[in-house]
Amino acid sequence: MISASPTLSDFRLERVDFADLPGWAADDPSPLYEAMRACAAHIRNVKPYRKGSLGLEAMELADLFEQAAPFADASAARTFFEQRCTPFRILQHNDEQGFVTAFYEPEVDVSDVSEGLFKYPFYFRPDDLVDLEESNRPADLDSGYMFGRQTPDGIVAYPDRGEIDRGCLDGRGLEIAFARSRIDVFFARVQGAARLVYPDGRVRRITYAAKAGHPFSPIGKLLIDRGEIAREDISMQSIRTWLAEALVSNPAKVDEVLWHNKSYIFFREADVSDPDLGPIAAAKVPLIAGRSLAVDRSIHTFGYPFFIHAERLTHLDDGKPFARLMLALDTGSAIIGPARGDIFTGSGYHAGELAGTVRNDADFYILVPNAAAGRYAG
Repeated sequence: MISASPTLSDFRLERVDFADLPGWAADDPSPLYEAMRACAAHIRNVKPYRKGSLGLEAMELADLFEQAAPFADASAARTFFEQRCTPFRILQHNDEQGFVTAFYEPEVDVSDVSEGLFKYPFYFRPDDLVDLEESNRPADLDSGYMFGRQTPDGIVAYPDRGEIDRGCLDGRGLEIAFARSRIDVFFARVQGAARLVYPDGRVRRITYAAKAGHPFSPIGKLLIDRGEIAREDISMQSIRTWLAEALVSNPAKVDEVLWHNKSYIFFREADVSDPDLGPIAAAKVPLIAGRSLAVDRSIHTFGYPFFIHAERLTHLDDGKPFARLMLALDTGSAIIGPARGDIFTGSGYHAGELAGTVRNDADFYILVPNAAAGRYAG
């Protein structure tokens, strides 16, 4: 069963001043402008973002972002938010501090066809995978399941990672491409996006389309619990090393570990016309390296600005504590809670090296448009 996300009774918002945000005066939020305009356009012209349990409205966000003009410099960007927003610190009632990890867009060598070493597929979304809502969710599926399988007899749970890896989707024409590294495919699914690099030099981009619906179970925790990797040594890099070594010595052990995480991601093709832009993620706008945050979608509304301060996270900012204004532009199976975030570090190998060791306590502040701030000032 999936644990429900925290409700408003599990956390509260504390109104603060911008002067209370550690590092705010040195931050440069000006790179957010294009994403702000893109979010407003999506809300107005395509579809408003779904409101999270915190109650922040997409239309109020669009009203805010449409007031922005290109920022001349860092001071102008900060002034824009200072004049139009009220910062609130997110406080959890158990006094637990917020927590950040990071993600990136990997590059994966692939082939159009399954041949030789290229035998591990990326899949499009199957046509029998359906979105679940209260109106169609079977009684035996927890509310955390957002997807299920449509059958002639009704909706059931979709096959999990192990069942899919063992071939239950074979023959349905869902393959996007085939990779030669099973480990690369696994981590691309964890990240939710990838750039596919073909032998002839072509590059395609894939991004999250849907998931099988099962809960995310981190294999890092499993490896710690089993004594395979020490807690202080756990990182994406150490997990990859363990998997690579186990594939040689005991492949069945790798199956057991990977299949422990039943969650499974399906992909769709995405635009790669501008390689400097990040992938288009859940908020339907390109991610900005170092400025995009994945949040718990059940609580937070996409697009809203968060100021994140992580005193001990220093390798992303030339040795200085991480203190940046970011936009909530994505979500993830492992991102659960009001003060839980995943920082997008960019694309390619270097971005992966940056992301792999981010596991830090952090203070979370959300910037609420002044027009809505009165609802949370109590």
